[in-house]
Amino acid sequence: MIGVDLYLSQPFAQHALIAGALVALTCGLIGPFVVTRGMAFAVHGTSELAFTGAAGGLVVADNPIAGALVGALLVAAVIGLLGVHERERDSAIGVILAFGLGLGVLLLSYYHGFATAATNILFGDIFGVSNDELLGLVAIGIAVTVVMIVIYRPLLFASVDPDVASARGVPVRLLGIVFLLTLAFTVTEAAQVVGTLLVLSLAITPAAAAQRLSPNPLVVTGLSVLFAMVACEGGLLASLVSTTVKPSVFVTSISFGIYVVARAVAPTLRHRRRPGVAPDATMV
Repeated sequence: MIGVDLYLSQPFAQHALIAGALVALTCGLIGPFVVTRGMAFAVHGTSELAFTGAAGGLVVADNPIAGALVGALLVAAVIGLLGVHERERDSAIGVILAFGLGLGVLLLSYYHGFATAATNILFGDIFGVSNDELLGLVAIGIAVTVVMIVIYRPLLFASVDPDVASARGVPVRLLGIVFLLTLAFTVTEAAQVVGTLLVLSLAITPAAAAQRLSPNPLVVTGLSVLFAMVACEGGLLASLVSTTVKPSVFVTSISFGIYVVARAVAPTLRHRRRPGVAPDATMV
C-alpha cells in the first residue's frame, strides 16, 4: 500500500481517478436507458466508429479524443436519422459499422507516429489524461448529466411504451436522437478509461446488473451509477497495485463480477418482494 499511496500523490493518478468518477457517473446515468431501449448494439457501433474518428484525429491533428467525439456524434446522428425502430436501427448500424471500421484501418495506415497512440484508442489510456483533457471530460460529464436530468421523465416514458408516449404528444423521435447524441458523448468519455473496444463494460454491464436487483427506475439508476463507480475506481486502484496490468482489464473484470453476483442474488430478491408487485418488464 505504500506504493499506492505514493502513486495517489501524483497528478497522473489523481487525474485518472477524477476522470474515472466522471465516466462512471455518465455511464451509470445513461446505461439503464441503453438496456431498456435495447440499444446495446448502438453502443457497440458508436464506440467502434469512435475509433474511426480517433484515427482520423490522429492523422489530421494528432488529437484522437477530438476525432473520436466528432466520429461518435456523426454516427449517432446518422443512426438516429436512418433507424427509428430497433430492427431498422440495427441494420443501419451494421451497414455503417462495416464501412467505418474499414475507413479507420485506412486512416491508421497514414499515421506514422508512436504505435501506442493507436493502441490507446482501442484499450484506453486513463493514466495519460492531461489537464486539458481532464477539463474536456469535466465539460462532457456536466453536459451529459444536465441533459439526462432534463429528459429523464419523458425519455423513460418513451423507452417503456413508445406508442402510448407518442399518442400523448411526447416527441419520441426527437428524444431518441437527443439520447443518441448524448450516448456519443458518453462513449467518447468512457473510451478514455477502457478504450473503444470495451465501452460496453461501463455503458451496459452496471445497468444490466442494477435492473436485476430492482424494478424501480430511480433505484436502478442509482445502483447503475454505484456499480459503474465501483468498477471504474476499483479497476484504477487495482491497476496501481499491479503496475503491469492495464486498468481496462480490472474495470471489465469487476464490472462482470458485479453482474454475475446480481444475477445470482436476483431470484432471492424477487422472492422476498411483496405479492402483487409485478416484475419489471425491462429486466434483462
